[in-house]
Amino acid sequence: MSSQAQRASSDTKTLRVAAGRWLKSLREARGLTQREMAEQVGLRYYTFISQIEGGHGRIPPDQYQAWADTLGMDHKTFASEIMRYYDPVYYQMLFGPHDGTAKIAPVAAEDPSR
Repeated sequence: MSSQAQRASSDTKTLRVAAGRWLKSLREARGLTQREMAEQVGLRYYTFISQIEGGHGRIPPDQYQAWADTLGMDHKTFASEIMRYYDPVYYQMLFGPHDGTAKIAPVAAEDPSR
């Protein structure tokens, strides 16, 4: 694995862990257990909540609305925040840099003569 690929993998892991902490804080602020959260978002296994909060996975996009509803958040706000963690390149393209947590390497322009 190249050093650039290793750095990208490390950055992804760091952002997933940060997303998990954010989601856990929202869940706890609502007074929900992991089991209750899983039930309310329609998950079969509450351990999926633990995996997400531990940074070992990500919420499937088709579940964003259920998570936002359960956490008492506006859908657009939830989607943009989760995008900041899960898809920082897209987030930056749409919204610009956000407080330095999502570090994006500049991309070299393609040679137009190709």
